[in-house]
Amino acid sequence: MVYVVLLISSFLMTFFIKNYAIKKSFLAKVNERSSHSIPTPHGGGIAIATTWLTGLFYLNLTNQIETNLFYALLVGFLISIVSFFDDLYELSPKFRLIIQSLVALFGLYFLNGLNTISFGFFTIDFWLFTNIFAFFMIIWFINLTNFIDGINGYVGSEFVFLSIAGLIFFGDSHFIVLLVSVLGFLYWNWNKAKIFMGDVGSTLLGYNIAIFTIYYSNIDSSFFWFWIILFGLFWFDATFTLIRRKLNGEKLSQAHKKHAYQRLTQSGWSHYKVTNYSIILNIILLALVYFIANIAISFMLSVFLLFACMYFVDRKKAF
Repeated sequence: MVYVVLLISSFLMTFFIKNYAIKKSFLAKVNERSSHSIPTPHGGGIAIATTWLTGLFYLNLTNQIETNLFYALLVGFLISIVSFFDDLYELSPKFRLIIQSLVALFGLYFLNGLNTISFGFFTIDFWLFTNIFAFFMIIWFINLTNFIDGINGYVGSEFVFLSIAGLIFFGDSHFIVLLVSVLGFLYWNWNKAKIFMGDVGSTLLGYNIAIFTIYYSNIDSSFFWFWIILFGLFWFDATFTLIRRKLNGEKLSQAHKKHAYQRLTQSGWSHYKVTNYSIILNIILLALVYFIANIAISFMLSVFLLFACMYFVDRKKAF
């Protein structure tokens, strides 16, 4: 019953935020990086963040979440708060990075860091290395999720998928809370979006997946690759695009429209079609993890699949 209330709360809150944003003209402007053609309300991620926060406190009060995970996830709201003001006033990138760094450090502190990174045939358990890696991974996941948030339903459907996958494999209640928090918003963002998520939602979601990756990796080192595979659609696109732009000598701070999903929309695909095909790809990634016991083989197959998809996108629209 509580989860139904959370779902309805996310749904109604998004509706009211949408109407308020229209009334006050808080609209996402069309610019050179935009994949939309008309100004649209933004800030729908406030509903996600608020519902998620409420659900986390409920889980903590009912002892359905470990204390260290609760606090590690809780500090993510500092990112949401800063991102909310960034949506309104465009804060300094340096200030945002400082806040993200602090949140990453606090998250690692509450999780007691990342213990090991296992590659199957060898394991890295040097504490300093694993935690420097985890620190930069958290910051990268925060920012890449924000970069990828550009078309209708894309980020929302990704995190609905990740929530369901986490629930299937681990059965933990925080995945239900995440699922209903995003679903209530996604109704208004699906296909012809009536409202966008904004940084306030995307940065928090990126942080959450980074924390899940570290938390479950500390339970079993193979779970690190589990989350890397399932989040592959996003990190692969963002990372591969970043590397290609660097090799091309482009200024990385400059706005662009070279992510795979952006180039597909430029080639003539609708937002709806791109999002639907991303869901199919995610299901295939889930099948690789579910049916193949060897996580190393699953990872190699997932990378091969993602490279094949990128090759397809390159054929549709050159980089």
